[in-house]
Amino acid sequence: MPTTRIDPRNDRSAIGMGLDNRDFEEAGRALVRSMLDSGRLQPRPNGEPRVMAISRITNDTTLRINTNELTQLVSVELSNSGRVVTTTAVGLDGPADPLVARARQLNQSSMMDQRTVARTAGRGQVIAPDLSLSGNIIQRTNRVDGGATRVDYVFQLNLTNIRTGIALWQGQEVISRVGSGRTVTW
Repeated sequence: MPTTRIDPRNDRSAIGMGLDNRDFEEAGRALVRSMLDSGRLQPRPNGEPRVMAISRITNDTTLRINTNELTQLVSVELSNSGRVVTTTAVGLDGPADPLVARARQLNQSSMMDQRTVARTAGRGQVIAPDLSLSGNIIQRTNRVDGGATRVDYVFQLNLTNIRTGIALWQGQEVISRVGSGRTVTW
């Protein structure tokens, strides 16, 4: 078969047993819709949007998955809702954007013209997150009637209030495939 260009959002002819970008979009958008519809995502007391940090999304599948695809989609959708902003100054393994931390150090450099240093890099300007997003992507593979294979990919997300440790919202979305028993999922 010759190589052809496809529209990844509309082409349903090229579906494999693994996950593709449509699956991440479908699961991510459904989870965000559930989160927003839950009524649990209220603004901060001052009316400002909640500030979310991205924790860990664990890949518990046989697939090599960059979980940033899911977290980026969720972050964008939540940001577009106006209810949540995502911090890149705080992350599980340090700042998600290392330049943010470096820029904060510029106000201590004698080499820098201090008039040009962003005041947001100064003391007490970075806003701490009050929410943490974590989750899992789980794979379940089973043989079904006729020797076929069924694969379920379970996307689970948790939104936790950092101050209290209480899960404000938890959601799960399942993407399933059935294919030949000879088909591999990795």
